[in-house]
Amino acid sequence: MLFAMLLITQLFAQNEKDEEEKVSGFKFAGIPVVAFDADLGLQYGALTNLYFYGDGSQYPDYRHSIYMEMSRFTKGSGINRLFYDSQYLIPNIRVTSDLSYLTEQAFGFYGFNGAQTAYNPEWLDTEDGAYKSRLFYRHARERFRFLLDFQGKLKSDKLRWVAGFTHYNDHIGSVDINKLNEGKDEDLLPTTDSVPGLYELYKQWGIINTDELEGGMTNYLKLGIVYDTRDNEPHPMSGIWAEGVIFTAPGFLGNDHAHTLLNLTFRQYFTVIKNDLSFAYRLGVQSTISGSAPFYMKPNVVTTMLRSANSEGLGGSKTIRGVILNRIVGDGIAMANAELRWKFLRFKFINQNFYLGLNAFADAGQVIQETDVDLSNVPADEFGNYFTGEKEKLHLSYGLGFRIAVNQNFIIAADYGFAASKEDGTSGMYIGLNYLF
Repeated sequence: MLFAMLLITQLFAQNEKDEEEKVSGFKFAGIPVVAFDADLGLQYGALTNLYFYGDGSQYPDYRHSIYMEMSRFTKGSGINRLFYDSQYLIPNIRVTSDLSYLTEQAFGFYGFNGAQTAYNPEWLDTEDGAYKSRLFYRHARERFRFLLDFQGKLKSDKLRWVAGFTHYNDHIGSVDINKLNEGKDEDLLPTTDSVPGLYELYKQWGIINTDELEGGMTNYLKLGIVYDTRDNEPHPMSGIWAEGVIFTAPGFLGNDHAHTLLNLTFRQYFTVIKNDLSFAYRLGVQSTISGSAPFYMKPNVVTTMLRSANSEGLGGSKTIRGVILNRIVGDGIAMANAELRWKFLRFKFINQNFYLGLNAFADAGQVIQETDVDLSNVPADEFGNYFTGEKEKLHLSYGLGFRIAVNQNFIIAADYGFAASKEDGTSGMYIGLNYLF
């Protein structure tokens, strides 16, 4: 690895004082997707981003961006996503749209209210005498999503209004164990009939309402305000990005579970060494201000602009890296992230501008508004296996990341995070796009 880095430096490094050349016309960037999961199978596919810069006068900003991702696991899970973003399609209005179909054979489900719900990693370990199933904390989910958002100026480019509509159609059920066991001669997963998972037990105990068990449609209206003084959107070196947004799912739009969410997020960026080193932090809070979201929508973290296939947590690649995705779910959440970001190498290759970056981070979050959970049907002799009787507390993680950026807009990201407590998992490796915020 070190030899490769030195070779790249010798071949492509340019004087750090040199100014990047402006980019014009169409530019294309993409990476293959290859991974393996013992239960879900081989993941294969690709993600690509097409940028149009016009005459390049606004570089590093683009005029139009079209992002496409298609990947599959051989046993059924997959991502199919088309995303469009432009500030030039409609004069003085930013338009973003997302069309996605996400199939997840084994979506993480760990209950509600964070530390109040027990997590038992030994139940997932085939070498442990307490083993139940590697997929004990999972259920199946198919999600169709359509999003259309608009942003416009209030008094200046720095202060903007946000309005939009998002449609979700979720189908929820038990993991299809028979499908995941196909082709296996050994190490078979137990069926949910013989070893029910947490989703099946919550169904049996009535913790999840019967009209939510199999999913449903949710239609959101979005209204918000954004204050943005960032010097560069993909990787700011200075400025503030603050937003407040209301997501409401009213009954007149056909929602069976009418509710309204409020999200407030503040991000700030500081230059430590000009062009090279910056410090950034994010503070966010989300609460339910009316009604109650169905259980399958509670993990959603509201944002004015969706930057990835999902915005869910707390836990996982977008909120608390190293903590298990959706480990911390409630009706209201708070989170904080801090990162030190270093661009340590710039070079020009295949007629495009590149830089390499490293980042060190610390993440935190907790439930601040509890989900009301009816535990009256939980067997007394099982209670301690699933519920701790403790109060919710702060969940922490820390880690390191690596970035490869093309023309300052297409940023390949790799982060490795460690959970501070074994109650939240151990660690996680995340490969995707963009900085966290």
